[in-house]
Amino acid sequence: MVVVVKNAKMHVNVIVILFSSILLSCTQESKKVERPNIVIIYADDLGYGDVQSYNPERGKILTPHIDRLAAEGMSFTDAHSSSGVCSPSRYTLLTGRYHWRSRLQKGIVGLYGKPLITQERLTIAGLVKQQGYQTSCIGKWHLGWDWPIADGQMNLFRSERKDVVASPKHKKVWREVFSLPIPGGPTSVGFDEYFGTDVPNHPPFCFIENDRTVGIPTEFGAPRLFGRNQASLQGPARELWALEDILPTLAVRSTAYIEREAAASRPFFLYLSLTSPHTPLSVNDEWFGESKLSLYADLVMETDAVVGRVLEAIERSGVMENTLVIFTSDNGCAPYVGKTTAEEAYDLNMRVWDWDRNAPPVASMEEKGHYPSGPFRGYKSDVWEGGHRIPFIVKWPGKVKPGSTTSQLAHQADLMATIAEIIGVEIPNNAGEDSFSLLPLLMGGDQPVRETAVSTSINGLPSLRNGDWKYIAGPGSGGWTPGEGDFPVQLYNLGMDPGETQNLASQEPDRVEKMVMLLENLIVDGRSTPGTIQENDVEVIRYPSK
Repeated sequence: MVVVVKNAKMHVNVIVILFSSILLSCTQESKKVERPNIVIIYADDLGYGDVQSYNPERGKILTPHIDRLAAEGMSFTDAHSSSGVCSPSRYTLLTGRYHWRSRLQKGIVGLYGKPLITQERLTIAGLVKQQGYQTSCIGKWHLGWDWPIADGQMNLFRSERKDVVASPKHKKVWREVFSLPIPGGPTSVGFDEYFGTDVPNHPPFCFIENDRTVGIPTEFGAPRLFGRNQASLQGPARELWALEDILPTLAVRSTAYIEREAAASRPFFLYLSLTSPHTPLSVNDEWFGESKLSLYADLVMETDAVVGRVLEAIERSGVMENTLVIFTSDNGCAPYVGKTTAEEAYDLNMRVWDWDRNAPPVASMEEKGHYPSGPFRGYKSDVWEGGHRIPFIVKWPGKVKPGSTTSQLAHQADLMATIAEIIGVEIPNNAGEDSFSLLPLLMGGDQPVRETAVSTSINGLPSLRNGDWKYIAGPGSGGWTPGEGDFPVQLYNLGMDPGETQNLASQEPDRVEKMVMLLENLIVDGRSTPGTIQENDVEVIRYPSK
């Protein structure tokens, strides 16, 4: 640039203007650098103890890529999902709000269920999209859609029989419905694009891209999809649909997305919601039998390999130094996996696991020295720690100290506030009501960022953390693990008793009463963060059940 000045005063003014312009340009560039790409990898049913770095003495599954992520980032050892099952945890992670403030008081979003996240509810995707991020959801959604299925037609979209054959009427209605857009999904709540299977073991058995199925399902799911706890509900399927194809396809789409966006000038946000190691245990040939432990363990290893492919794509694209990577799981390991090894499956002429609810097969892995919940009690579905204490790893080169750990209490609800603080934006008063920023911990601090945390069982039974103390508002697991106890509520000191073996409720009545009132306040305030009182979507169910 050539600047001509006529006098000294003008010369000074020009220098000031040029200096201000340079300073503004540098500040704007600095802001760009401070807004990293964000990749959340969300495993499905991966237990705390299924990651080798979290469970080195009682874990037998090799997870080198997740372990490497831990070695290069920070591992949280007291992090929790919102529930012992998936839909509620997914809601909370994306919205920063406890799921029990919504209509989902218990269970999961059912087959062809309505959207759980309303369009006016701010999500992480919506938050970062407002700041210029390109946003993508790849994988499992399981938060509902507005399926364009007319009243009285639902019986044509599901069947109790596994060997049912599609009639001309079925095919006609499917062609009409699946030719229409499906509102209410990811692209309605902040994501620019979506690709996935919604729920891999539920129909429709096909991929969905944005708001349409990829192709038109023309037959009911083949009987081979339903053997031995693979797909669970019969319904429309694409011809030759194979469950084994899902995970590799998600890996290909994710790496392609990263490479595409890394070449663009804007930051990107990827929510990669894996379908594994949740059933179906559709292990691909490369990993079949690799664990020498169980088909579930094989699938954990295949899942770890996908994590490795994603990390490799980030590095290969040259954006790792400016990418925040978060790895976690929606809940603990399911108690109904782990019974059959690959060798036994071949002997039985099958490639999937045989389920016997009366003999929890996870025990067979534990007999071989692998404990999927680590030192904790319970599994998926439970309010005990094994149901919702999950691996939670954050890598952010140049910011987060490699190989670091924190034992401070954290919750998946905290991702919204954490990301908001990182990119320098305020969360509206009516959003992220239960989200606390983890940034002080990521920067090396060791003071609590939250005093309380709530997680529930599949049946809605809540637990409340307050420091080391954990209150459960009822007896038993609230899930699939048996054991009721002899007192109507439970109280544990996890600092002294992480395995929840000593119920102190009868010995600490004053503390129980304090926890009861604390939980009630969290409910009626509509939030756990500072701010004005907010309304819950419905009347929240109180426990213990009367």
